[in-house]
Amino acid sequence: MIGRRHFLASTAGLLTASCTMGALGNAGGGKDQPNIVMIAIDDLNDWIGALGGHPGALTPNIDRLAARGALFTNAHANAPICGPSRASLMTGMLPSTTGIYGHIEDNDIRDLTPALEGVEFLPEYLRRAGYHTMGIGKLFHKGAPTDVFDEFGGRYAGFGPKPEKAFHYSAEGTSTDWGPFPSSDEEMPDTASAKWAAERLERSYDRPFLLATGFLRPHVPWYVPQHWFDLHPIEDIVLPPYLEDDITDVPQRGRAITNLPAMPTMQWMMEKGQWREAIRGYLACISFVDHCVGTVLNALDASPHRDNTVVVLFSDHGYHLGEKDLFQKFTLWERSTRIPLIFAGAGIKPGTQIDWPASLLDVYPTLASFTKLPAPQNAQGTNLAPLLKGRDSGENHLAITTYGIGNHSVRDRRYRLIRYADGSLELYDHASDPNEWHNVADDPAYRAIVEKLSKELPQQNAPWDPKTEINLSPYFEQSSNRVLPGSR
Repeated sequence: MIGRRHFLASTAGLLTASCTMGALGNAGGGKDQPNIVMIAIDDLNDWIGALGGHPGALTPNIDRLAARGALFTNAHANAPICGPSRASLMTGMLPSTTGIYGHIEDNDIRDLTPALEGVEFLPEYLRRAGYHTMGIGKLFHKGAPTDVFDEFGGRYAGFGPKPEKAFHYSAEGTSTDWGPFPSSDEEMPDTASAKWAAERLERSYDRPFLLATGFLRPHVPWYVPQHWFDLHPIEDIVLPPYLEDDITDVPQRGRAITNLPAMPTMQWMMEKGQWREAIRGYLACISFVDHCVGTVLNALDASPHRDNTVVVLFSDHGYHLGEKDLFQKFTLWERSTRIPLIFAGAGIKPGTQIDWPASLLDVYPTLASFTKLPAPQNAQGTNLAPLLKGRDSGENHLAITTYGIGNHSVRDRRYRLIRYADGSLELYDHASDPNEWHNVADDPAYRAIVEKLSKELPQQNAPWDPKTEINLSPYFEQSSNRVLPGSR
């Protein structure tokens, strides 16, 4: 059993070592282009130590990566749902451009829409440029398209082993549940993925490589072995900020498209006394996946590739743990969109924190820049390399998130504007309202801000591609006149 004190003490040495590494060099192995290690985490919001999203988060390995590189403190997903978020990152294109708003059953999403004709996925782009590409786990929504990776270790079909009966919550249409299971880390798919990646880092290569690892946790169900729960005693669990009746000033459409019947409600959590237990499960899963991240980082640090590798770590979107009465993603609010995004290596100053907005759309052109390649013409994101190296003020940076056709948010350094398909609006001033409790879209004092940010919202709203899995279609009618389902 790993105790909380022992866990923190055992990672202190690693954290100290990583902080004294300095900027990673650019001259390992005689290569002109750096290697790339990409770490994707599923459903991780800002609950990491480096972002301060929750006081109980124990993420020493993610934090040490942030300490030796650059952490974007205002980074966001381009869709608050796995499939379109990952499609956006891998193509460099917005959901509103491609029409990929839902999950994708076909691995090769280029078969879905004419908008992707001729588009190269990020690993494919690097492969054509001479990189040896390797991947394992959840990188795309379903496995990986054929020939994108030279080596692909597969993707576990679900989200890990499950007990015969759910511990607390069971509903058709969701895997949401929490509890200690299975008995050992070796039974978890993420453990196998981390070891696969670590073994590849022990090898020698005659050309630069991309190694991408996609971890499943903390995606539901929040099942990990007991010792990860032990790190988070129930009496120490801190509840997130919560305002009863928070959504009364949210437009009716905004309430409707987030009112998913399969997900647990705050009322259910309160009646069953499970709010702290659910948060404990989420925190336990975060600690577990952080350990898996540590396996990869330790292997990199022990390898000959240590000084010629760029590491990028990100989550595909955030997650609500009670805020706005929700236990889910699937919203355009901060809890669903904000993510960890870290770059380390290739001359990036250690301990850098950047509070200008960034998004997953920016990963493709940024990595292309680091590898001395031009960004593909279809890329709609921003090259963050100048910002990472202190050559860009960041003043024009924005983050766009789309949830279903015609529903968008734009996040700048201070404000979030949400516009729904029927034209209704929300505006939040993060300088005075970091929890997004007060919608000030109708306040005359903010009229200029609404007008300014409205100009930044996508002008194109591609039709929802019918080949995607539209399991949320009742909530996304294109007609702005339709009376949507009621809210909680």
